[in-house]
Amino acid sequence: MTHPRLVEAMLRPGFYPHRPETVELVQTHISFVFIAGDRVYKVKKAVGFGFLDFTTLEKRMHYCREELRLNRRLAPEAYLEVASIGQDEAGEIRLGAGRPVDYAVVMKRLPRERMLKRLLAEGKVPRGTMDAVARKVAAFHATADTGGEIDECGGIETIRRNHDENFEQTATYVGITLPRSRYDFLKAWVNRYLDRERQLFEKRVEEHRIRDCHGDLHAEHICLTDGIVIFDCIEFNKRFRYGDVAAEAAFLAMDLDYHGYPDHAQSFVEAYIRHSGDGDVRRLLDFYRCYYAFVRGKVTSFRLDDPHTEAVDRDAAARTAARYFDLAFSYAARPPKKTLVLVAGLMGTGKSVFARALAPLIGADIVQTDAVRKDMLRIPSSEHRYEGFGQGIYSAETSRRTYARALEIALQKLESTGAVILDGSYKSREERSRVFEGARGIGAEAFLVECTCPEAIVETRLRSRESQGGDISDGRWELFRAQKGSFERIDEIPAGSHLVVDTSREGDENVLAAVKRLSEPG
Repeated sequence: MTHPRLVEAMLRPGFYPHRPETVELVQTHISFVFIAGDRVYKVKKAVGFGFLDFTTLEKRMHYCREELRLNRRLAPEAYLEVASIGQDEAGEIRLGAGRPVDYAVVMKRLPRERMLKRLLAEGKVPRGTMDAVARKVAAFHATADTGGEIDECGGIETIRRNHDENFEQTATYVGITLPRSRYDFLKAWVNRYLDRERQLFEKRVEEHRIRDCHGDLHAEHICLTDGIVIFDCIEFNKRFRYGDVAAEAAFLAMDLDYHGYPDHAQSFVEAYIRHSGDGDVRRLLDFYRCYYAFVRGKVTSFRLDDPHTEAVDRDAAARTAARYFDLAFSYAARPPKKTLVLVAGLMGTGKSVFARALAPLIGADIVQTDAVRKDMLRIPSSEHRYEGFGQGIYSAETSRRTYARALEIALQKLESTGAVILDGSYKSREERSRVFEGARGIGAEAFLVECTCPEAIVETRLRSRESQGGDISDGRWELFRAQKGSFERIDEIPAGSHLVVDTSREGDENVLAAVKRLSEPG
């Protein structure tokens, strides 16, 4: 059917038996969606892409029926029927009569104001919602089809091919939406993960954790009306729908993370694990979140090649793609175990700047000893105390209490997060050893980043800091040599847990070096 004639007919309220007052048309790149009162009619466009084929009437009928069948698994009350669109002898386009020229999936209209994405934006998500969503998804996964062709999609070689395809298709955008250093890091990280976790992927297949899933589970496809309605699954390509249930859970978690709802993402994941009994989800979560964030970055980058995309839209697409790639990188950068990172070194060597750059990449909170010291003594953080070295609030006893309190706070934070950064001089072996012992005591890893810098640059930094203010630190150039003389060489930390960085280097070389070391288990 030619699209203009069909669209013209279906935009008339009289076309529909229930006679809606108005008809609204929404287009996607693959569908015409007619919102007719309390009903929605979705007609597939006669298009063919590499991942779908709607080019013939027979194929559109088939995929309409598949859309109905598959979506009734999670939204039986919303998906009503497949309606024939016919042409009578007079050439008039009619619903359910005449020679079939196209087909429409008929749905109950879902209230826009009850969509999860909108409710999240408005801060109106009821308590227990993510638990209810997780319960429904887990129950769906438990009964979804598995075995045979489906299991093959969960095999490690298929997963590797999917990633290889991603990296191949994204290479064009390196340096545009994805820095070369991060592209190389992600590629190496994925391959290391697949090699390391081969047995886990084999176990997932053996346990039939590979299922015929939804395939496009994100907040826009969840409606909180008459319970939880999850709609618009992928019907046009089995490859996009068949996969590990952990991957599907990770997709929704990634979507929530991207839009700024990490707490809801965490609530969903924990509830999903509880309802499904699938503890391995935790081991796979970052791997699959990374995958889907990367895919989103890739697909959004494709818009840059569309000659019909306006410059302003192209710029927006580039920013969106970069955000998705940044998110993918952050998942890969996170340490595989709970980790306490000690950023130590002399004053003025860039410890705090380094900590602030590293923290968002590994999902870490920062505990800064300068802040702990002043908070403990009830001194405003903006107030400077220019004491002599080792005197006043910087006496040995006050420093001992400060470092003890900072470690206590860091260990408490590690109970509920994956990584914490301790930012302070830590000039004595005893202080540093306490950090490592404290981490071991709660079953966490410890890692030390030693910040170094040429003295001429340190002097410039400290004098600038003192003249400009705005920094919580009271460090000054006059104290530098005294601290240097009392700083005990860091030689007690195993080489595998100790990284030395020169903060005079520009760019993110140092941070990437730390991320690489922290992302490797053991």
